[in-house]
Amino acid sequence: MSILSILFINLCMILSIFSNNSEAKTFSFKETTIDDIQIAFKQNKLTSRQLVEYYLGEIQKANPILKGIIEVNPDALFLADKADQEQKSGALLSSRLHGIPVLVKDNIATKDKLNTTAGSLALVGSIVPQDAGVVKKLRKAGAIILGKATMTEWAAFRSGILPSGWNGRLGQALNPYVASADPSGSSTGSATSVAANLAAVALGTETAGSILSPSNANSVVGIKPTVGLTSRAGVIPISHRQDTVGPICRTVSDAVEVLDVIVGFDRDDFPATKKASTYIPHGGYRQFLKADGLKDKRLGILKDLFGSNDIKAYQHHFNTLRQKGAVLVDNLEIPNIDLVYTAIVNAQDIALVAEFKMDLNAYLKKLVHTRVRSLADVIAFNKISVSEKFKEYGQDIMVTAEKTNGIGKLEREALSNITKVCKYGFEKMMKVNKLDALLSPGADIASLLAIGGYPGINVPAGYDKSGVPFGISFGGLKGSEPTLIEIAYGFEQATHIRKPPPSHPR
Repeated sequence: MSILSILFINLCMILSIFSNNSEAKTFSFKETTIDDIQIAFKQNKLTSRQLVEYYLGEIQKANPILKGIIEVNPDALFLADKADQEQKSGALLSSRLHGIPVLVKDNIATKDKLNTTAGSLALVGSIVPQDAGVVKKLRKAGAIILGKATMTEWAAFRSGILPSGWNGRLGQALNPYVASADPSGSSTGSATSVAANLAAVALGTETAGSILSPSNANSVVGIKPTVGLTSRAGVIPISHRQDTVGPICRTVSDAVEVLDVIVGFDRDDFPATKKASTYIPHGGYRQFLKADGLKDKRLGILKDLFGSNDIKAYQHHFNTLRQKGAVLVDNLEIPNIDLVYTAIVNAQDIALVAEFKMDLNAYLKKLVHTRVRSLADVIAFNKISVSEKFKEYGQDIMVTAEKTNGIGKLEREALSNITKVCKYGFEKMMKVNKLDALLSPGADIASLLAIGGYPGINVPAGYDKSGVPFGISFGGLKGSEPTLIEIAYGFEQATHIRKPPPSHPR
């Protein structure tokens, strides 16, 4: 080959690199959606490596302040290059998450160089036997595990006075909109990081509000699926009866894209995923992203759920819902409401602490390597912590849980009461009034949805005078995700309220 030929080839390579970099610079990374990214991939205006590099840069700048990400995957760029090679090879890529960076909450197991600790120092260095069920599905879809999102330690099941978003590994996470505002938990980092554009999308988990509440507090969309719709295998547990894994994203459409990938049967979470898989619609959930999704939907408003201030803040939203064809059924009362509140406050707590001990012990025993094999071991480890903050917050919930001894008479009575109030309370109200969904300010509906394993979606609804975000939640009966998606997407498209946080929290 002549010297001129070699020079010409080198020049072409330089021009190609310059062209790719120029095209990447023209791509709007901030607030980008999965749809934007996939279009840019197809048009050769963006690579997965460039996308990952952008997020790694943003994490390096903002995470020391926000503390939303507990660990970054050291293999993220390698995985991005692999995704780019697959794109170039012309392989048939059926998943829209291919090449997309995803954050997963720190209680969701990844069999890689990342820790899985629930924010606890006790689990640093532990080795999980395999990827969590939802992580397997993400990897199969070609998604890139960008890192682990921080969380309230042990999903807030360590202490009743533990601040939302605090853990012994990283300290206190901040709300990206207003630093003094509650970032909420326990999927704190998943919500704050996505809100601050440190990741494309994220996964959170919920037992009683941990997806809906941080989504509400950080102006993002959170989907809490019907329990069993997504696998809990490999997730550090609180309760097999209430735990669920769901997406936290900036838009309803992105959340639905992620949901489509992570739902489905998992033999490691049997029989819950087998039973719930019957709810999955043929063709997936993306088909329910309808701009006119509010038309003819009957939405219930509980009389006691909206206070006078809430009514004022949400009144214009009620008008929008009506204008878009929804029928609002207000001043509703849940049958046997006193029993429902008793179940939420008392029966749920009785059941959860017993389930926490049993389910956590089972999880810890399966680890390949760990310094703690039981809840008792975790409590003992915590007692020798040198952190003053750690000692200040205590571990009263863990101590209470350790005193339980399985499902005895008290727990069976509590579980029976929960079953009854769900059937003759929430479910009866929904069916008698022929409601498609119940709506609530913020995540106020979360506890009601939690005790029955019902689904819910939170969508950004505004910002108060101080700039603190607030959302609106829609909840329904088991398997009602298609209807909830139509409602949430219809509301989002009618309002377009979400805005990115300031460069620095106020």
